[in-house]
Amino acid sequence: MYAIIKTSGKQYKVETGTTLELDRIAAEAGETITLQDSVLLLSDDSKITVGTPTVAGAVVSLQVKEHLRGPKLIVFKMKRRKRYRNKKGHRQELTKVVVTDIKLS
Repeated sequence: MYAIIKTSGKQYKVETGTTLELDRIAAEAGETITLQDSVLLLSDDSKITVGTPTVAGAVVSLQVKEHLRGPKLIVFKMKRRKRYRNKKGHRQELTKVVVTDIKLS
C-alpha cells in the first residue's frame, strides 16, 4: 500500500516505513502527526483511489524523528567590471519523519 501526499508545497510517494526529510514542522521529536487533508492518491494492492483533490477518509501518520539542517548552499552574485560581489550562504531547516501508518477509513 502506498500514498501520494502533499506537504510544504511538494508531493511525496510514501509507504509504511519510508523516511522523509520535509521542511521544518512545528512538532517535537517523538510526536506523531496525522495528515488527513493532504492525501492525493491512495493505492491498495488491487485498487487505486484518486482524490478530487484529496481522498476523503484517508489518513497518513508520521512520526517525527529529529530536526536538522540541510547542506550549505552558496549564493554568489557578481557583476563584472563593476566591483560588485555578493556571497551568501543558506542552510534549510528540515524535519526527518518516518511514515508509521497509511489507512482509509
